[in-house]
Amino acid sequence: MDNSKSEILIVGGGIGGLTLALSLHAEGIACSIFESVPDFKPLGVGINLLPHALRELSALGLENELRSFGIEAREFVYYNRHGQKIFVEPCGRYAGYDYPHFSIHRADLHQVLLEAVLDRLGPQAVYLDHPCLEVEQTKYSVRAHFENGVTREGSILIAADGFHSAIRRQFYPDEPAPQFGGINMWRGVTRRRPFLSGASVTRIGTVAKGKMMIYPIRQFEDGTQLINWVAEQPREGFKQNDWGTHGHIEDFIGVYQDWTFDWLDVPELIKNANFILEYPMVDRDPVSRWSFERVALMGDAAHPMYPRGGNGGAQAILDASILAGLISSNENPKVALQTYEHQRLKDVNEIVLTNRTQPPDYIIEHVDLLTNGEPFKNIEDIISVSELAAISDRYKEVAKYSLGDVGGNLEV
Repeated sequence: MDNSKSEILIVGGGIGGLTLALSLHAEGIACSIFESVPDFKPLGVGINLLPHALRELSALGLENELRSFGIEAREFVYYNRHGQKIFVEPCGRYAGYDYPHFSIHRADLHQVLLEAVLDRLGPQAVYLDHPCLEVEQTKYSVRAHFENGVTREGSILIAADGFHSAIRRQFYPDEPAPQFGGINMWRGVTRRRPFLSGASVTRIGTVAKGKMMIYPIRQFEDGTQLINWVAEQPREGFKQNDWGTHGHIEDFIGVYQDWTFDWLDVPELIKNANFILEYPMVDRDPVSRWSFERVALMGDAAHPMYPRGGNGGAQAILDASILAGLISSNENPKVALQTYEHQRLKDVNEIVLTNRTQPPDYIIEHVDLLTNGEPFKNIEDIISVSELAAISDRYKEVAKYSLGDVGGNLEV
């Protein structure tokens, strides 16, 4: 007999693993989470939750809680490095979607998910300080072996252990080092008064000459906001220990010194940061399999991608929802995992590749090419609004969050 509805093991307690646990619980399926760190600490900076991700989180009853922490974004705005507006479009409910677009601190999102897991599944469902060493499979079960000597058995195991997944490495032992995009990122948060609409997801400039992405992630009672910002510049190489290290303002602020626009003083924003973290922009080449009998990869363990377009966390959330539904509806868990791979792998691998070449900020790159990087008098003399919208729409179609994919009303 196949013990298809016995406990499911989730390795990794990040956004994907926690969402999967909540989704399985909603289906009445028992599961446990095994996280490598001894305790959860606030990590990261901002994250954008697109409408297709909010659809799944709303179904789990989390929308109001997320709203209390984050900012409901109103618009995407694109500027050249001279501070000239290229294109603006509404987002989330303001664009007619049935679900909002939230910009939120990653630590707040993680806390909302974790508290929901502890409340609904109980604290006994989360095991900290359990780095997974390897997995082994039998005809009817899978075992996870942990660094602390513990072994746990379940019907299936889902690897949600992130970019540096030990379980992915077990199935792809010869996989090369992460693919470096030739771009370095510096990320920070700054508390200040709102800019633009107070709910604008803003992209400025090109990578070659300095790019910034800036948006609010938290509202304070005194009217100020916590502003998340990311600076991107070319870099020839990276070292493994560059990941999330303390960043130095003098290494990157030079190209932004004259970005003192009438709508935002970018050098001041950077100089007043609470902290600065430095990251290389890396992903991994897409792989041809995510499921291996009773084991499946999800989230960054399956499809690590450049942090562009708000799709890293969103795709992990979608993985979780689809996995839970398929596990619930299939008596044979191996079939559920194979179906998950069939439904998701091709589409998400396309997002990975698109994030390398034509992410949403390709709009700015394209205009920069048309203008030779010089200021323009009228953007519509350079390119039409419809052409700019088409670039944005192509990315939405690839990432499967067009209005037709998610649901909404185009007339809003």
